[in-house]
Amino acid sequence: MSFLKSFPPPGSAEGLRQQQPETEAVLNGKGLGTGTLYIAESRLSWLDGSGLGFSLEYPTISLHAVSRDLNAYPREHLYVMVNAKFGEESKDSVGEEEDSDDDVEPIAEFRFVPSDKSALEAMFTAMCECQALHPDPEDEDSDDYDGEEYDVEANEQGQGDIPTFYTYEEGLSHLTAEGQATLERLEGMLSQSVSSQYNMAGVRTEDSIRDYEDGMEVDTTPTVAGQFEDADVDH
Repeated sequence: MSFLKSFPPPGSAEGLRQQQPETEAVLNGKGLGTGTLYIAESRLSWLDGSGLGFSLEYPTISLHAVSRDLNAYPREHLYVMVNAKFGEESKDSVGEEEDSDDDVEPIAEFRFVPSDKSALEAMFTAMCECQALHPDPEDEDSDDYDGEEYDVEANEQGQGDIPTFYTYEEGLSHLTAEGQATLERLEGMLSQSVSSQYNMAGVRTEDSIRDYEDGMEVDTTPTVAGQFEDADVDH
């Protein structure tokens, strides 16, 4: 493919972490051949036997993982998703860029299939370590707070916008007639709810007896023994 180029493999000067020979490279389902995968701190590179290959910059890599799903691909491999296009797709997309949606990013899928699948864990670990050396700038910017800061000095001098608080009586004076009627209705509902709590399920308390001291008859029959023996009590 046209994007394959000849370049020297990365060495110790570029922080080489893992060198995996006899690794097949597959781009979007098309095999590129068998070569050597170089996982370095600076970039991810693959070269075939003739010295042709490609390099991937870590900021363009959006996902990497070990794939063991044989339904997705017949062999276990290191899966790498890149926000870019390569080969024939990059040529075909030139004329379509004007009509394409600006929000849709190009995606390419690489599969690196080592002849020794036991090396996948080491390959994945090396990828994680190198990827961590190239954090996404957008993630760092997301930690910045864009909201307005509270100026303590300005508020102490009376120049800031300080919220107004009212006491209960002051708050009532600011209510409209409709608001006061609503408040009275809510208070009445609340008092009825509190009163009903003392008489639920036939259980009487001293408070409930005091509520009926206005002359209403209260049933003082003792509760039948064993009525609530099986009930669970939450403590």
